Amino acid sequence: MVITYSGLAFVRLSFGNLVIGVNPVAKTHKLKTSRFGADIAMTSLNNEAFNGVEELSFGNKEAFVVSGPGEYEYSEVFIKGYPSVGPRETINTIYSFMLEGMHVVHLGALADKDLAPNILEEISGADILFAPAGAEDTLDAKSSAKLAAALEPKIIVPLLYGENTNSDFLKEFLKEAGEAKEAPQDKLSLKKKDLEDRMADIMVLNVS
Repeated sequence: MVITYSGLAFVRLSFGNLVIGVNPVAKTHKLKTSRFGADIAMTSLNNEAFNGVEELSFGNKEAFVVSGPGEYEYSEVFIKGYPSVGPRETINTIYSFMLEGMHVVHLGALADKDLAPNILEEISGADILFAPAGAEDTLDAKSSAKLAAALEPKIIVPLLYGENTNSDFLKEFLKEAGEAKEAPQDKLSLKKKDLEDRMADIMVLNVS
């Protein structure tokens, strides 16, 4: 699996010919991000910072859109969306899915750390957890870092930390969660075997 980060909560995950885009930024947003063709497009929040699914239908790919809580399946990828509280009491969707034998959880634009016990149980112990760090009125960096660690994933990838890795959001997140295991990277390449003996390791991705 190869993971790249395009800013805000927008990540691209690919495995072979399968491409997944989570929380693409709409073209009307001031942040201009890369456009690419995806097989699956997930959006956590009905807001231009998170719902630019049209940007992921490109070339010969027409993205299968996953929007909101529920269960979805596409090309043998099983996705579950959980309701949570987003910025200004909006509905945010947390996504959980399997890719290349790895359990991936994306907290989206989560703004309230209090999650239902059944949701906590189902998203705990993920291999890769994407967590907000305070930008766009999401959960503040300290609270998000505490929640991320409590969920006991193998790897934590902070998102929504601002324009670059020198941001105060990211500094606060790392102060609470612990320093990153490596310098910020442009992409993260992982296999299931790479996750052995990892526990809440922080991996920071550059905005690209």
